[in-house]
Amino acid sequence: MTTSTDTQARVFAVRMWTSLLATQELLSTYLGVRLGLYDDLAAKGPGTVREIAERTGVDPRYAREWLEQQAVAGILTVDASLPADERVFALPVAHAEVLTVSDSPVSMAALAVLPLGGVAAALPALLSAYRSGGGVPDAVYGVDWREGHAGANRAMFTHQLAGWLRRHAPDIHTRLAGSAARVADVACGAGWAGIGLARAFPRIAVDGYDIDAAVIADARAHAADAGLTDRVSFAARDAADPDLAGEYDLVCLFDALHEIARPVEVLRACRRLCADGGSVLVLDARVAERFAAPGDEIERFQYATSVLHCLPACLSEQPSAGTGTVLRPETVRELAAEAGFAAVTQLPIDDRFHRLYRLIG
Repeated sequence: MTTSTDTQARVFAVRMWTSLLATQELLSTYLGVRLGLYDDLAAKGPGTVREIAERTGVDPRYAREWLEQQAVAGILTVDASLPADERVFALPVAHAEVLTVSDSPVSMAALAVLPLGGVAAALPALLSAYRSGGGVPDAVYGVDWREGHAGANRAMFTHQLAGWLRRHAPDIHTRLAGSAARVADVACGAGWAGIGLARAFPRIAVDGYDIDAAVIADARAHAADAGLTDRVSFAARDAADPDLAGEYDLVCLFDALHEIARPVEVLRACRRLCADGGSVLVLDARVAERFAAPGDEIERFQYATSVLHCLPACLSEQPSAGTGTVLRPETVRELAAEAGFAAVTQLPIDDRFHRLYRLIG
C-alpha cells in the first residue's frame, strides 16, 4: 500500500533528480564558456570533432565527449546518423546569443553560468564559515564570480536604465540630459552602469568608486573599449572619503547595498556626495515585502544567492550588518533613515529581479 508520505517522497525525489540533471548540464555549459567552445562555434561556425578541437586547443577525446553531450542535451545540433568522425556540430544562432557574453538581454553566460565556477571554488570555505560564523570574501570565489556578477546586470544598465529615469524620474533625466552633470557610481563593480549612463547622456561625466582593485581594472578596460575614457573614470577608492562630498548631481548605489558590511555608513557617504538638489538612487534585490514559504522562483533565486554568496561575503568584513541578498523594502527604509535621509520612494520599474529606490533629503 502506497501512503501519502511515500508519494510525497517520490515527487520530491524526482524534483531532486531533475535539479541534478539541470546542475550537471549547467556545469557542462560552464566548460563551454570557459574553454571558448561556444565563442568558437558562434564565430567560426560548425565543425567536426577534429576541427573544433584544433580551433579551440581542446583535447580531441574531451572535445568529442563534450560535443556529443551538448547535442544529446539539445544545445548543439548534429546529424547523428553519420559516422562519428564525419559528424558536424553546430550552435544555433539563438543558443549562441544566450551562451556568449554580450549586452544582449538574453545572454545568460554571466548570470547563469560563470557564478557556478565561483561557488564551486568556494564550497570548502562555505562549509567552514557556516560552522564558525565567519565570512567568505569575494577573493575566494575568484574571477568566475567577479566576471559573472559584473556581467549579470550589463544588459539592464545598457538598455533599460536611462528609460527608467525618463519615465519614473523625469527631473533626474532632465538634469542629466540638459547640463554637464556629474554622476558618482558607488560600489561600481565592472562599470556597466556608469558606461550605460554615459552613452545615454552625452554631456555627463561619471566617476566610479569601488574598493576592489581587480574589478576597477575591469571597469577601466570596459570604458576604454567603449571609447568613453574622456567622460568615465574609475578609482579604487572608498567613496566615504570626505574630500568627495557635495560634488555630484546623481549618486548611484546599484545592486550592492545587500553585500555591504556597513550599509548605513555607505548610505551616509552617498548623502554627502550629493550636490545641492542632487539625487541618490539605490538599486537592490526585488524580494517579497515579508517572509513567506514556500516562495516563488524569484524569491528562491534570491535566497539561494544569499546562502551561497551574498551573506558569506557580507560577513567576511567585521563589524557587519549581515543583511544578505534578501533586503526587504522596510529594511531599506530603516537603513536610509538611520543614514539621515528623510524618506524613501520606490520607482515603479518593470524588472523581475530588482527594485529601484529614490532616497530623499
